[in-house]
Amino acid sequence: MATTPDLSEQMTPAGPRKVDNFRGILFMLLGAILISCLHALVRDMTQELHPFEVAFFRNVVALVVLTPLLLRQDRHAWKSKRPDLQLVRAVIGLGAMLSWFYALSLVPVGDATALSFTVVLYTSLGAVFLFGEKMGLRRWMALAVGFVGTAIILRPGFQEISPGYMWALGSTVLWAGALLMVKILVRYDSPVTIVFYSSVYFTPVTLLFAVFVWEWPTWAQFGELVAIGLLATGAHLSMAKAMQLGETTAVMPADFTRLLWAAALGYVMFGEFPDMWTWIGGTVVFCSTLYITYRESRVKGAVEGTALKTTEG
Repeated sequence: MATTPDLSEQMTPAGPRKVDNFRGILFMLLGAILISCLHALVRDMTQELHPFEVAFFRNVVALVVLTPLLLRQDRHAWKSKRPDLQLVRAVIGLGAMLSWFYALSLVPVGDATALSFTVVLYTSLGAVFLFGEKMGLRRWMALAVGFVGTAIILRPGFQEISPGYMWALGSTVLWAGALLMVKILVRYDSPVTIVFYSSVYFTPVTLLFAVFVWEWPTWAQFGELVAIGLLATGAHLSMAKAMQLGETTAVMPADFTRLLWAAALGYVMFGEFPDMWTWIGGTVVFCSTLYITYRESRVKGAVEGTALKTTEG
């Protein structure tokens, strides 16, 4: 991908940087569009091939694309100081990815996207209990509002919660766990090292899972699988670039457009459209996570957030 920003530029450690909110917003919008297209294609392909096989192709294509970028980095960055934690992070992240792909095979893209905003809620909650991080009253209230938004989407007691929604929620919890592991790993390894180890672990393990459900894809399916890998790589690089360029509070609202793109793609491709409660709940969850992100960025800065964004699956 000739237009892909240099990986080292996106993963620059803390230090003075020129804030360019306009370009940051544009990159976040691009990332939102790409990741929405990714999820729509995953939903389409998982109707024909097993989610495990789709996940394998997503990873192997990303590894092929990222390897030339990683080769340009300092070779010392490839050696982890905590390979044990890298393995734990990879296991959790792999579980998150596989469960997310399985959820997308069952749940409309718009609904899944609305639930995906809850990752920030679980990450913040986990940081309090695992790392002893302090949260003020306003952030606790924002967290509570976010979970109310989740309840609005699911409406327990008013409708049956299908297994697909439970898989989607389980995936968001696992993604939060993977991001919390990154919070630990950035103390020892660079983001480049974390991305490299994730790619190396994900690809062979997803192949192992895929072997048991393997179906040789047609040429048309193969093209779509390659597109999934390219979209995943481009989306995460774009979002990382957005976080590197702009202030968190300026660029993050553009991430909400994922729900708009996902709803549009779901309607065009599958005749699915989120109902009123999904829109209301998704908006409540996103506003909650935006406030939490804003408060955390005020305290910690955007550097750690950049590392987290670049390692999402």
